[in-house]
Amino acid sequence: MDEMAKFGFGFMRLPEIEGADGEMHIDIDQAKEMVDIFMDAGFTYFDTARRYHFGKSEAALKEALVDRYPRDSFQLASKLPAWVAKGPDEARAMFDASLDQTSAGYFDFFLMHNLGEYRTKAFDEYGIWDFLFQKKEDGLIRKLGLSFHDNAAALEAVLDSHRPLDFVQLQINFADWENSLIESRKCYEVARARNLPVVIMEPLKGGSLVHLPAAAVEVLREANPEVPLASWGLRFAASLPGVLTVLSGMSTADQVRENTRIMTSLGPLNEQERVALEQARAILASVPTVPCTSCGYCVEGCPEGVRIPSALYALNIMTLFDDMPMASHEYDWRTAGGRASSCIECGACELACPQHIEVMKELARAAELFE
Repeated sequence: MDEMAKFGFGFMRLPEIEGADGEMHIDIDQAKEMVDIFMDAGFTYFDTARRYHFGKSEAALKEALVDRYPRDSFQLASKLPAWVAKGPDEARAMFDASLDQTSAGYFDFFLMHNLGEYRTKAFDEYGIWDFLFQKKEDGLIRKLGLSFHDNAAALEAVLDSHRPLDFVQLQINFADWENSLIESRKCYEVARARNLPVVIMEPLKGGSLVHLPAAAVEVLREANPEVPLASWGLRFAASLPGVLTVLSGMSTADQVRENTRIMTSLGPLNEQERVALEQARAILASVPTVPCTSCGYCVEGCPEGVRIPSALYALNIMTLFDDMPMASHEYDWRTAGGRASSCIECGACELACPQHIEVMKELARAAELFE
């Protein structure tokens, strides 16, 4: 494959259906179809984690991929979130649980999951660095890395105080490239200064970059009217030197078809497109929105089951598009069973949020606007 064909399937936002028990479950039939489209296009990197889909992603990946394809035909990545464990034994047991859930035999890539802020210390206190390096020596991990949600200085401190890793996974997209909170460019530069390959997550900022303000869309369409909006984010990320793969958490078969086509048939950004993307970034930076990427960490710890990313998504529709009917429809549909008004202001969501959002304040605004 050519240089643009660096693409990974994130098992984070899979389609769901309601089961006989009234609960939402991963739609395995659709997941299988999506895996087949992805593999048929020549891509082989799959990314999952213990916490994705409330702990169901690894088992879904086993059923949709591992059970159906030869082990040497794909690369599999999973992650260990030590910061949710109550102690070292529980944290270390997560590795064996992931091996069991996926039935993968070994991991091509394995990550310490979501280091940054208070979450970092658990990996040291529980001895997870040495534990996972031993798993690598035992042949159960081929490449060991970490995923990171914090600033560049914190990333530099972590990398320089531990044994060298094989790669890092960072949140990088054109909207956050110069963002003072996310520091995409600065984190990328920290990794590259240490010759670490980079796996890119959130290249479309949780799908937000295909729902751009009209002024930004106009700029991009003028530069190249033939390419889909998703191509700008994916091609920006894939064009960066030192990128191992670009992950996309796709939710439909059509998204898989479009994104694999982008990554196989469209080349890197040309100079005219780069200028247009800078102009679009400036437009985005001028619009104050809630920087939610729908990672779901806030939901997992919410005692009331509030559909937090969905509520924030509806707020952003109003901010970007000033479309109350659309925003209200999205809110009513996506937050059923977990309205913003159910928030008891315990603060668990704000502790879990990688984007440092004032979630409780935003939920109060959503409740007032949509309920």
